[in-house]
Amino acid sequence: MSAGHDEVKHPYHLVDPSPWPLLTAFAAGLMATGLVLMMHDYTNIVLYAGIASVLICTYGWWRDVVNEAYVRHLHTPVVRIGLRYGMVLFIASEVMFFVAFFWAYFTAAFYPSEVIGGVWPPADVVTFDAFDLPFLNTLILLLSGCSVTWAHHAILNSQQKQAVHALMITVGLGVIFTALQAFEYSHAAFGFTDNIYSSTFYMATGFHGFHVIVGTIFLFVCLIRTKKGHFTPEAHVGFEAAAWYWHFVDVVWLFLFVAVYWWGG
Repeated sequence: MSAGHDEVKHPYHLVDPSPWPLLTAFAAGLMATGLVLMMHDYTNIVLYAGIASVLICTYGWWRDVVNEAYVRHLHTPVVRIGLRYGMVLFIASEVMFFVAFFWAYFTAAFYPSEVIGGVWPPADVVTFDAFDLPFLNTLILLLSGCSVTWAHHAILNSQQKQAVHALMITVGLGVIFTALQAFEYSHAAFGFTDNIYSSTFYMATGFHGFHVIVGTIFLFVCLIRTKKGHFTPEAHVGFEAAAWYWHFVDVVWLFLFVAVYWWGG
């Protein structure tokens, strides 16, 4: 055993027993229950407790993973390959998650029922102008994709200050996107339960907004780690995972902009 990290006799990492998977599952269940109670106008306390629990579990789990990677040096090249595969499979599952929403949207759009007047969008729905706020948000996300790529190249070239600046820009753009999305929702002319158009609109764009928030937090953690010098040109899987996730968020938004805001409007 050497100071600062464990002695590794093989290239694989046998994960230590951790309470976070079980606790996070309970926290996520509590948050989901809180969402249901909030949507039925019972109480918001359970939702707030669920969100707080998820954030606490996220912090603890992230802290342990960073400790494994940076302090104990357990993320060997072989382990990093496995982490990359895991992130790719996770993003693939997220793709199928959004496919379900697009499937529901296009099914209702191509075969509008008599209940909504046989037209799409329904005649009583006032849609958003695609080239107003949605177009601005599109430009913001595309610019954030450029800045996160800049950060990646800076890390590969050992340019820590540039990586920090690029990540600060990316996180800032993510926050601006979320704020503009909330502003758009507050001025929507239709509610969540009005009809199939409004339901699919809020589910698809709302879950995308949730992913933007998660991605922004992910990149903020990477920003802190970059300031502390955790990432090197050879080992920066944590940042790669965040960048891949952010590019996925960008691509999903492009599909939403074209299909829901432009074509659907």
